[in-house]
Amino acid sequence: MRFADRVALITGAGTGIGAATAARLAAEGAKVVLTGRRPDPLNEVAAGLGDAALVVPADAADSAAMANVIEKAHERFGRVDLVVANAGGHGLGTATDTSDDDWKLALDANLTSAFVTVRAALPDLVDGGGSVVFVSSLAGLFAGPAVAGYTATKHALIGLTRSIARDYGKHGVRANAVCPGWVRTPMADIQMAHIGETKGLSREEAYTLVTENTPLRRPAEADEIANVIAFLAGPESSAVTGIYLTADSGASAVDLPTIALA
Repeated sequence: MRFADRVALITGAGTGIGAATAARLAAEGAKVVLTGRRPDPLNEVAAGLGDAALVVPADAADSAAMANVIEKAHERFGRVDLVVANAGGHGLGTATDTSDDDWKLALDANLTSAFVTVRAALPDLVDGGGSVVFVSSLAGLFAGPAVAGYTATKHALIGLTRSIARDYGKHGVRANAVCPGWVRTPMADIQMAHIGETKGLSREEAYTLVTENTPLRRPAEADEIANVIAFLAGPESSAVTGIYLTADSGASAVDLPTIALA
């Protein structure tokens, strides 16, 4: 029960990594504040967690909305101890394919949402020596094709992680990031369906294709990423701050120019 009497705020909590993280932290005693833009998925997650969960629908990039989330968390649980900044997902297209509106959407979804959420929670985190986990991506370290907005904003999350760690470590606040590769989630399922349509593959064949050059040769499961988040948020990593941890089936260990030699 590593998170007994701890209160965790999770953005993008309705599906995928966010939902898995909510279940993981609650299973170890945490109270969880679930937020996202769509109420129905949030309520479905909360239904399985009982009194440990509080649902507060909100756009994580909206300062007023996140101030309200913190207020509701205070009313129900008294404080916020942990933040998992997981919301995100936009930013497809090359630079020339990305309009001003598309660029702003990517910034809001992937970067501003994390910044606004953590800024709103920092008074609580400073008061209690809390912890932040940013969900970046392998795209925060490397560039995939035609994802300019996503790549730029996920890279920026690494910088935000280090900035929070540097500025607030003196108050006992830790900030770290996890960089997943391909993870089997509803969002990734949509991407696999698109790849499958393009290449004439099933969804599972598409997952096999995109992971065939990773050492583990499979996507991660959302629960596996939730385990990494729990480690970074929990007491076992008490001396760890300002780092990113890849959870990518080994993709970042591969020397790309040698793939042809395998």
